[in-house]
Parts: sequence; structure tokens; C-alpha cells
Amino acid sequence: MENSAMKKMKKQVLLYYCVEMEDVARKIASESDSITLHSINWRSFADGFPNLFINNAHDIRGQHVAFLASFSSPAVIFEQLSVIFALPRLFVASFTLVLPFFPTGTFERMEEEGDVATAFTMARIISNIPISRGGPTSLVIYDIHALQERFYFGDNVLPLFETGIPLLKQRLQQLPNSEKIVIAFPDDGAWKRFHKQLVHYPTVICTKVREGDKRIVRLKEGNPAGCHVVIVDDLVQSGGTLIECQKVLASHGASKVSAYVTHGIFPNRSWERFLHKNDGSEKAFTYFWTTDSCPHTVKAVANKAPFEVISLAGSIADALQI
Repeated sequence: MENSAMKKMKKQVLLYYCVEMEDVARKIASESDSITLHSINWRSFADGFPNLFINNAHDIRGQHVAFLASFSSPAVIFEQLSVIFALPRLFVASFTLVLPFFPTGTFERMEEEGDVATAFTMARIISNIPISRGGPTSLVIYDIHALQERFYFGDNVLPLFETGIPLLKQRLQQLPNSEKIVIAFPDDGAWKRFHKQLVHYPTVICTKVREGDKRIVRLKEGNPAGCHVVIVDDLVQSGGTLIECQKVLASHGASKVSAYVTHGIFPNRSWERFLHKNDGSEKAFTYFWTTDSCPHTVKAVANKAPFEVISLAGSIADALQI
């Protein structure tokens, strides 16, 4: 009786999505009977500017509506923002924007006069999404790069900052000899961000020190000897820091080294640096886990060792019920 009552209480959500997030959207819908997919016609005029149409616009009045976005490049942001600004105005009961990866997050501060903090610009744009009949937009973001960015958003949005770490912990528990796992943080920033979620594991902290023109990774504290060490960070770009961390951990006796990042950005196919080759060369990373927050990367690394993609779909489905 109680279970059926809880099912009745579940919020029915109509989920729209951008083109590159279609696979993730389908996984989210498969996680819950309360989520129904709806589509956008993503067309363009001859000059390249968007010609967009929201299907079932009359039917969504009074409904809880969400949009799954991917701001993977400046070229796709404008068309998605056009839809995001239109949906709350269609008399919906509430509006939720799911933006798993906040893409300008690494450009969040000014170090000298003239620097443009584009993370602040993006936050200001998102903060001006029209208020729906249900109030401010709910904004779901995973592992935003700089913790202070939560204060960049205005009162027209309610940011919900989620994390992929519980999914990593589930995966680690499935590994053989899971009791021999040590978590490594590549720098103090990663430690501040994640250590409270990983308190049940021994930890190692690395640090970057400057020697001349080079930045060298050193072991700051902890002992990786004889253990499977998992480096944890929020995102990866070129992967240089992870590779240097792996070398340091191996030199201090780690039996295996793996990596987890929530956002595998990998510009210029930098993921190729981590592939297991068939030429007998050393396989530096046993596993490399990332989520499906960056869909282009998901397609690029599919079925390529050491990569494993952990889907955010179940976590997003849960977040849409908040």
C-alpha cells in the first residue's frame, strides 16, 4: 500500500533535450515511469541561425517540464538558450534545467585587469531564465569546477549542485580487492572538493610545485604502496596532470593506478594518451572512469580500454523529483 502511495506522489516530468543528449535522455526516461520524453525540432534557416519548434506546446501547460542541455561548444549554446528561455513561458507548472557540465567553469576568476570571467557571464545569462508559474528555475549541475561559482547565480534560479562521486563509490565496491583501494587527489583543490565524500578510503594527496618554467607533481602526503590507487578529480582536459600523478604514484609503489573524472572533456582527442595499446607498452591506467556529461567523449571512447562510462541517468532522474 505504501509503495503504491509513493508512486502516486511522484512528479510527472516532461523532459525535452538537445540533439547530443538524446542517448542520455532516453536512459533517464528508462529509469523512471514518471519521466516522458518530448522533442524539439532543431532546424536552421539558410543563414545558419536556428529555426526552432517546441512540439506539444499546448499539451505542456500546467505540467512539470525539464530540459537536458549540453553546452559543448559556443556554436550550440544559442539555440539551446532560445528553447530554455521559451519553455517556462508556456504556462508550465515548473521548469528544471539540467546542465550536467557547466562548461565555462575553469574561467571563473580575474587574475589581472582585463581578464574576462566567462563563468560569471554564463551564470548571469542562466540567472535570467524567465520565472515559470511554479517560481524560479531549478538548475541541476554536476561537480561544478570552482565551489565559489554557486554564488554567481541570481535569485531567478535555484541551483542544485550534484556530484558523480556516489556512482564512483558503487563502481569501486564492485572491484576485486576493494579493501586495497586508496583515493588520490591531484592537488589540494580536488581534496577540498571531494575528501568528505570519500572518508572511508585512505587518501593520498599530490601537489604541483614550480621548478623553473616547469610544474612538477610531487607526493605531498599518504602512502600508495601496494594499493590500487584511484585518482579523483572533477574534470580532465589534456590529461597531463593525471599522467604525471600516475608516474609519481607508481614510483612510490602503487600496484595499480586508475582515474575518475566527472567530466571527460578531452579536447583535440587527448583521450588517446590513455588508451591501452596492443604493442606491449605499459598500461599506466587500469581503469579510467568518466560520466556521460560530455556526450562527444562518450562516443569517442566507447569500448576502448581503459575507459568506462558511468551514466548519470539514474541520478538525474532522482534530481528531477526534487
